[in-house]
Amino acid sequence: MLAVALLARAARSVRVAAATSAVFFTVMSVAYYGWAVGVLGFGLRANLVLLAAWTVLSLTAVPLFAVVVHLATRRRGVLPGTVLAGAAAVALADRTLWQLWLAASGGLPPGTPLHPVQAVAGVVVALVVAGVLPRHGRTRAVALVLLVPAAVLATLGVDLLYGLLPG
Repeated sequence: MLAVALLARAARSVRVAAATSAVFFTVMSVAYYGWAVGVLGFGLRANLVLLAAWTVLSLTAVPLFAVVVHLATRRRGVLPGTVLAGAAAVALADRTLWQLWLAASGGLPPGTPLHPVQAVAGVVVALVVAGVLPRHGRTRAVALVLLVPAAVLATLGVDLLYGLLPG
């Protein structure tokens, strides 16, 4: 996500942001699943299905995310800040930060795996997208103020999507 946001911010136009992010993410996905099959010995069929799914995302959601970040980082105000808060919140929607909080407060069920490195990486990515990439201070301030509420909504959205998946 950070690489796509950085590509989008650096792009000179919306089309370049969409195209470079789509190409980058597609190539990265092919390399990842090629490594999984060729080097690590994971099954070809299951990885082809996953590669197909990630390729669809690479050609749809990833360029859309890049276009949104490209436009929002260049504009000043509440709306671009809100959009960037939502974009940054995606990095926090995996519940790893919430699990760390529950572990620290004693509310995590025993045996639940923790992912502290992933949680820290998510926080860093979210803070860069909301607090570093915007060109204007007002946009940056709005994005940072709305980051936590946006993260809560993004987490609920991811939970909803997981609920729709079979199995």
